[in-house]
Amino acid sequence: MSVGIVRPFVIAWQFLTAVPVSRAHHDPAPSELATSMAWYPVVGLILGGVLALTAWLLSGVVARVVLDALLIVLLVAVTRGFHQDGLADTLDGWAGGRTPSERLAIMRDGRIGAIGATGLILALGLRYAGLAALPEPDRLPILLCMPAVGRWAMVVGAVAVPYARAEGGLAESFLQNLKTRHILIATLCLAAALVFAIGPVGAVASLSVTALVARAVSAHSRRLCGGITGDTLGATNEVVEIFFLILAPLCMRIG
Repeated sequence: MSVGIVRPFVIAWQFLTAVPVSRAHHDPAPSELATSMAWYPVVGLILGGVLALTAWLLSGVVARVVLDALLIVLLVAVTRGFHQDGLADTLDGWAGGRTPSERLAIMRDGRIGAIGATGLILALGLRYAGLAALPEPDRLPILLCMPAVGRWAMVVGAVAVPYARAEGGLAESFLQNLKTRHILIATLCLAAALVFAIGPVGAVASLSVTALVARAVSAHSRRLCGGITGDTLGATNEVVEIFFLILAPLCMRIG
Protein backbone atom coordinates (compact mmCIF):
# COMPACT_ATOMS: atom_id res chain seq x y z
CA MET A 1 0.00 0.00 0.00
CA SER A 2 1.16 3.55 -0.69
CA VAL A 3 1.33 6.09 2.13
CA GLY A 4 -1.77 7.79 0.71
CA ILE A 5 -3.74 4.58 1.22
CA VAL A 6 -2.18 3.32 4.44
CA ARG A 7 -3.07 6.33 6.60
CA PRO A 8 -6.83 6.38 5.75
CA PHE A 9 -6.98 2.62 6.22
CA VAL A 10 -5.27 2.80 9.62
CA ILE A 11 -7.57 5.64 10.68
CA ALA A 12 -10.58 3.52 9.68
CA TRP A 13 -9.16 0.51 11.52
CA GLN A 14 -8.51 2.45 14.72
CA PHE A 15 -11.93 4.09 14.62
CA LEU A 16 -13.85 0.85 14.01
CA THR A 17 -11.92 -1.62 16.17
CA ALA A 18 -10.34 -1.91 19.58
CA VAL A 19 -7.08 -3.24 18.15
CA PRO A 20 -4.36 -0.53 18.20
CA VAL A 21 -2.08 -0.24 15.17
CA SER A 22 0.00 2.95 15.21
CA ARG A 23 0.16 6.09 17.31
CA ALA A 24 1.48 7.94 14.26
CA HIS A 25 -2.00 7.97 12.77
CA HIS A 26 -3.86 9.42 15.75
CA ASP A 27 -5.60 12.83 15.68
CA PRO A 28 -6.75 12.74 12.04
CA ALA A 29 -8.01 15.89 10.32
CA PRO A 30 -11.74 16.11 9.52
CA SER A 31 -11.10 15.46 5.84
CA GLU A 32 -9.05 12.37 6.73
CA LEU A 33 -11.92 10.97 8.79
CA ALA A 34 -14.16 11.16 5.73
CA THR A 35 -11.47 9.66 3.48
CA SER A 36 -11.12 6.74 5.89
CA MET A 37 -14.75 5.78 5.20
CA ALA A 38 -13.66 4.56 1.77
CA TRP A 39 -11.87 1.73 3.57
CA TYR A 40 -14.66 0.77 5.99
CA PRO A 41 -15.63 -2.35 3.97
CA VAL A 42 -11.98 -3.45 3.87
CA VAL A 43 -11.83 -3.24 7.67
CA GLY A 44 -15.09 -5.18 7.71
CA LEU A 45 -13.62 -7.87 5.46
CA ILE A 46 -10.68 -8.31 7.83
CA LEU A 47 -13.07 -8.65 10.76
CA GLY A 48 -15.14 -11.08 8.71
CA GLY A 49 -12.00 -13.05 7.91
CA VAL A 50 -11.29 -13.36 11.63
CA LEU A 51 -14.84 -14.65 12.21
CA ALA A 52 -14.68 -17.10 9.30
CA LEU A 53 -11.25 -18.39 10.33
CA THR A 54 -12.40 -18.83 13.93
CA ALA A 55 -15.51 -20.71 12.77
CA TRP A 56 -13.40 -22.95 10.54
CA LEU A 57 -10.79 -23.70 13.20
CA LEU A 58 -13.31 -24.45 15.95
CA SER A 59 -15.81 -26.31 13.80
CA GLY A 60 -15.99 -29.85 15.09
CA VAL A 61 -14.16 -28.84 18.26
CA VAL A 62 -16.88 -26.69 19.82
CA ALA A 63 -20.60 -27.35 19.50
CA ARG A 64 -22.25 -25.20 16.82
CA VAL A 65 -24.60 -23.51 19.33
CA VAL A 66 -21.65 -22.52 21.50
CA LEU A 67 -19.52 -21.46 18.55
CA ASP A 68 -22.22 -19.10 17.27
CA ALA A 69 -22.32 -17.37 20.65
CA LEU A 70 -18.53 -17.16 20.75
CA LEU A 71 -18.48 -15.51 17.31
CA ILE A 72 -20.83 -12.78 18.55
CA VAL A 73 -18.68 -12.24 21.66
CA LEU A 74 -15.55 -12.07 19.49
CA LEU A 75 -17.01 -9.45 17.16
CA VAL A 76 -18.30 -7.33 20.04
CA ALA A 77 -14.93 -7.55 21.81
CA VAL A 78 -12.88 -6.65 18.74
CA THR A 79 -15.11 -3.64 17.98
CA ARG A 80 -15.46 -2.64 21.67
CA GLY A 81 -19.26 -2.77 21.45
CA PHE A 82 -19.21 0.51 19.52
CA HIS A 83 -22.20 -0.27 17.32
CA GLN A 84 -24.23 -1.99 20.02
CA ASP A 85 -23.87 1.16 22.11
CA GLY A 86 -25.04 3.25 19.15
CA LEU A 87 -28.09 1.05 18.66
CA ALA A 88 -29.11 1.25 22.31
CA ASP A 89 -28.62 5.03 22.48
CA THR A 90 -30.51 5.56 19.23
CA LEU A 91 -33.50 3.51 20.32
CA ASP A 92 -33.63 5.26 23.70
CA GLY A 93 -33.57 8.65 22.00
CA TRP A 94 -36.11 7.85 19.33
CA ALA A 95 -38.56 6.37 21.82
CA GLY A 96 -37.97 8.64 24.81
CA GLY A 97 -38.15 12.19 23.50
CA ARG A 98 -40.94 14.32 22.12
CA THR A 99 -38.81 16.85 20.26
CA PRO A 100 -35.53 16.54 18.30
CA SER A 101 -33.58 18.28 21.08
CA GLU A 102 -35.00 15.94 23.74
CA ARG A 103 -34.19 12.88 21.64
CA LEU A 104 -30.63 14.04 21.05
CA ALA A 105 -30.16 14.74 24.76
CA ILE A 106 -31.31 11.23 25.64
CA MET A 107 -28.99 9.74 23.02
CA ARG A 108 -26.05 11.60 24.57
CA ASP A 109 -26.85 10.27 28.05
CA GLY A 110 -24.43 7.44 28.86
CA ARG A 111 -27.07 5.48 30.76
CA ILE A 112 -29.07 2.84 28.92
CA GLY A 113 -32.86 2.92 29.18
CA ALA A 114 -35.48 0.19 29.03
CA ILE A 115 -36.10 0.60 25.29
CA GLY A 116 -32.41 0.60 24.47
CA ALA A 117 -31.76 -2.46 26.63
CA THR A 118 -34.71 -4.30 25.11
CA GLY A 119 -33.62 -3.43 21.59
CA LEU A 120 -30.07 -4.54 22.29
CA ILE A 121 -31.23 -7.89 23.68
CA LEU A 122 -33.52 -8.44 20.70
CA ALA A 123 -30.74 -7.49 18.27
CA LEU A 124 -28.29 -9.93 19.86
CA GLY A 125 -30.98 -12.61 19.88
CA LEU A 126 -31.76 -12.08 16.20
CA ARG A 127 -28.06 -12.10 15.37
CA TYR A 128 -27.63 -15.41 17.17
CA ALA A 129 -30.71 -16.87 15.48
CA GLY A 130 -29.43 -15.71 12.09
CA LEU A 131 -26.07 -17.38 12.70
CA ALA A 132 -27.70 -20.58 13.94
CA ALA A 133 -29.96 -20.76 10.87
CA LEU A 134 -27.14 -20.38 8.33
CA PRO A 135 -26.83 -23.45 6.09
CA GLU A 136 -23.40 -24.97 6.55
CA PRO A 137 -22.24 -24.42 2.93
CA ASP A 138 -23.11 -20.69 3.19
CA ARG A 139 -21.62 -20.14 6.61
CA LEU A 140 -18.05 -19.05 5.89
CA PRO A 141 -18.75 -16.70 2.94
CA ILE A 142 -21.56 -14.99 4.87
CA LEU A 143 -19.38 -14.60 7.98
CA LEU A 144 -16.66 -13.11 5.78
CA CYS A 145 -18.97 -10.50 4.22
CA MET A 146 -21.29 -9.63 7.10
CA PRO A 147 -19.08 -7.02 8.86
CA ALA A 148 -18.14 -5.47 5.50
CA VAL A 149 -21.79 -5.07 4.53
CA GLY A 150 -22.56 -3.39 7.86
CA ARG A 151 -19.69 -0.94 7.51
CA TRP A 152 -20.59 -0.12 3.92
CA ALA A 153 -24.09 0.66 5.19
CA MET A 154 -22.58 3.31 7.46
CA VAL A 155 -21.04 4.98 4.41
CA VAL A 156 -24.31 4.84 2.46
CA GLY A 157 -26.26 6.10 5.45
CA ALA A 158 -23.99 9.14 5.74
CA VAL A 159 -24.50 10.35 2.17
CA ALA A 160 -26.13 13.80 1.84
CA VAL A 161 -27.60 13.78 5.37
CA PRO A 162 -27.06 16.65 7.84
CA TYR A 163 -25.51 16.21 11.25
CA ALA A 164 -28.23 16.44 13.88
CA ARG A 165 -26.47 18.35 16.68
CA ALA A 166 -26.18 22.11 16.29
CA GLU A 167 -23.12 22.18 18.56
CA GLY A 168 -21.30 19.72 16.31
CA GLY A 169 -19.66 16.41 17.08
CA LEU A 170 -17.23 13.81 15.81
CA ALA A 171 -19.55 12.38 13.15
CA GLU A 172 -20.02 15.84 11.64
CA SER A 173 -16.51 15.61 10.16
CA PHE A 174 -17.48 12.42 8.34
CA LEU A 175 -20.69 13.85 6.93
CA GLN A 176 -19.35 17.21 5.77
CA ASN A 177 -16.28 15.86 4.02
CA LEU A 178 -17.59 12.64 2.50
CA LYS A 179 -17.00 12.68 -1.28
CA THR A 180 -18.30 10.67 -4.20
CA ARG A 181 -14.92 8.99 -4.66
CA HIS A 182 -15.00 7.71 -1.08
CA ILE A 183 -18.42 6.14 -1.66
CA LEU A 184 -17.28 4.65 -4.97
CA ILE A 185 -14.16 3.04 -3.49
CA ALA A 186 -16.14 1.58 -0.59
CA THR A 187 -18.79 0.23 -2.97
CA LEU A 188 -16.30 -1.34 -5.36
CA CYS A 189 -14.41 -3.04 -2.52
CA LEU A 190 -17.58 -4.54 -1.08
CA ALA A 191 -19.07 -5.46 -4.46
CA ALA A 192 -15.93 -7.38 -5.44
CA ALA A 193 -15.99 -9.33 -2.17
CA LEU A 194 -19.70 -10.12 -2.47
CA VAL A 195 -19.40 -11.31 -6.08
CA PHE A 196 -16.57 -13.61 -5.06
CA ALA A 197 -18.34 -14.90 -1.94
CA ILE A 198 -22.02 -15.18 -2.89
CA GLY A 199 -22.14 -14.61 -6.65
CA PRO A 200 -23.16 -11.63 -8.81
CA VAL A 201 -26.92 -11.95 -8.37
CA GLY A 202 -26.58 -12.34 -4.63
CA ALA A 203 -24.19 -9.39 -4.56
CA VAL A 204 -26.63 -7.10 -6.38
CA ALA A 205 -29.50 -8.20 -4.14
CA SER A 206 -27.43 -7.68 -0.98
CA LEU A 207 -26.21 -4.25 -2.04
CA SER A 208 -29.73 -3.16 -2.95
CA VAL A 209 -31.31 -4.29 0.31
CA THR A 210 -28.45 -2.84 2.33
CA ALA A 211 -28.74 0.54 0.64
CA LEU A 212 -32.50 0.64 1.19
CA VAL A 213 -32.21 -0.23 4.89
CA ALA A 214 -29.36 2.24 5.47
CA ARG A 215 -31.22 5.07 3.78
CA ALA A 216 -34.43 4.20 5.65
CA VAL A 217 -32.63 4.46 9.01
CA SER A 218 -31.10 7.81 8.02
CA ALA A 219 -34.45 9.14 6.78
CA HIS A 220 -36.19 8.10 9.99
CA SER A 221 -33.47 9.74 12.08
CA ARG A 222 -33.71 12.90 10.03
CA ARG A 223 -37.46 13.02 10.62
CA LEU A 224 -37.14 12.49 14.38
CA CYS A 225 -33.87 14.30 15.11
CA GLY A 226 -33.26 16.62 12.17
CA GLY A 227 -30.30 14.55 10.97
CA ILE A 228 -28.05 11.72 12.03
CA THR A 229 -25.31 11.20 14.61
CA GLY A 230 -22.54 8.72 15.21
CA ASP A 231 -25.00 6.66 17.23
CA THR A 232 -27.30 6.50 14.22
CA LEU A 233 -24.50 5.16 12.04
CA GLY A 234 -23.68 2.53 14.67
CA ALA A 235 -27.34 1.51 14.77
CA THR A 236 -27.35 1.30 10.98
CA ASN A 237 -24.46 -1.16 11.09
CA GLU A 238 -26.25 -3.37 13.60
CA VAL A 239 -29.56 -3.40 11.75
CA VAL A 240 -27.96 -4.11 8.38
CA GLU A 241 -25.75 -6.93 9.67
CA ILE A 242 -28.83 -8.67 11.06
CA PHE A 243 -30.73 -8.18 7.80
CA PHE A 244 -27.77 -9.60 5.89
CA LEU A 245 -27.50 -12.66 8.14
CA ILE A 246 -31.17 -13.44 7.65
CA LEU A 247 -31.46 -12.66 3.92
CA ALA A 248 -28.02 -13.63 2.55
CA PRO A 249 -28.85 -17.36 2.23
CA LEU A 250 -31.90 -16.42 0.17
CA CYS A 251 -29.78 -14.12 -1.99
CA MET A 252 -27.34 -16.96 -2.57
CA ARG A 253 -30.16 -19.33 -3.55
CA ILE A 254 -31.45 -16.73 -6.03
CA GLY A 255 -27.96 -16.49 -7.49
